[in-house]
Amino acid sequence: MLILASASPRRKDLLEQIGLTFEVETADIDETPHIAEDPTAYVRRLAEHKAAAVFARQANRSRLVVLGADTTVVARGQILGKPVDEADAARMLRLLAGATHQVITGVALITAFAPPMVAAEVTEVEFSSLTEAQIAAYVSTGEPMGKAGAYAIQGRAAKFIPRISGDYSNVVGLPLARVTAMLAELQR
Repeated sequence: MLILASASPRRKDLLEQIGLTFEVETADIDETPHIAEDPTAYVRRLAEHKAAAVFARQANRSRLVVLGADTTVVARGQILGKPVDEADAARMLRLLAGATHQVITGVALITAFAPPMVAAEVTEVEFSSLTEAQIAAYVSTGEPMGKAGAYAIQGRAAKFIPRISGDYSNVVGLPLARVTAMLAELQR
């Protein structure tokens, strides 16, 4: 049995897209970055802690696999999580505008029958230059809220992204090829 340790509707949709059967259970963990923590180490740590927290709550763990994930955006050396308000979303979009940034997703699988598997996927995303009016219009849609880096590539922000290098599903919130390979490795 697979449990997704995430409240993200995008991750749920992505797993359904590839035909996986799973349940959703959220993990309430502290997501504060450690001082001077590398962004890749940060998302790997959060993914593993989310999966471990959900796994620990389960009564029957013998055939259970828990998938944890966490995504962050790194722009101009700054880790960008989810915006706290519209002004924060606009600040993040200014950092992204006219530059290439990284989207990094950590994924972790926790089971009773194998050691934890933890990995990270990095995708480079190029953003077009944006005017203040474009930023304000996009923020006013509400779409940036609840999204790492204050945008959704699968939504209205697609018009701002001329190219990516790497896994598209990673930018949406879960690197499907990486997760599929990890799940296959567990079955060996």
